[in-house]
Amino acid sequence: MATATQLGDMTLEEAAEESAGNWKRFQCFIWWREQEMEDADQWTIHYTHNRDSGLLDQSNAAQINKALRPFTEGDDADVMEESHTHWAVGHVDGFSIRVYRNNEITDAFRTFHRLMESLACYPILNEEDFSNREYEATVENIVSAAWRLKNEYELKDDWQYEVYSWLSDHECSAIESRSDQGGYPSEEALRRCFTALGFKQVEDA
Repeated sequence: MATATQLGDMTLEEAAEESAGNWKRFQCFIWWREQEMEDADQWTIHYTHNRDSGLLDQSNAAQINKALRPFTEGDDADVMEESHTHWAVGHVDGFSIRVYRNNEITDAFRTFHRLMESLACYPILNEEDFSNREYEATVENIVSAAWRLKNEYELKDDWQYEVYSWLSDHECSAIESRSDQGGYPSEEALRRCFTALGFKQVEDA
């Protein structure tokens, strides 16, 4: 079964032929929508992310969602959202896409194939979105990493953003993304940062 990247390396016609009915080749899988469709063989299922997906998959999934959203409208839409349970990751989410309608490749699948072509050339669909996700995740991680230090210092509102800025300027390696989950600075790096920023220690800490 072709991966998303492999589909992007194929021509539109090749990708359509490979994709139509791909769900039949899934192991231990039952697609309940099959019973509601007369043309189930003409549909493909593509998963974009799961419960444990990293920031890159989340970002790309959001872009695919945005591009395919117009095709989900109407009583006989060519795209439907899918969320299926999975023993390892809880659930996997994505879309079912009608590949052919009246023996013609649908605009929905054409749009999907263009996205796969883009991913085959470069793994990020939207640099700005991905960067923003890394930033927000890192800021959240800074708060988590400082769970013990927060009781030792007098911290003002939104202190974590000031910390991110200082680390970005002086110890950027401390906030490099790890395992596609954003940066997670050490307690030592945070102490140096707190001192440099002039955060006062609580006297009885």
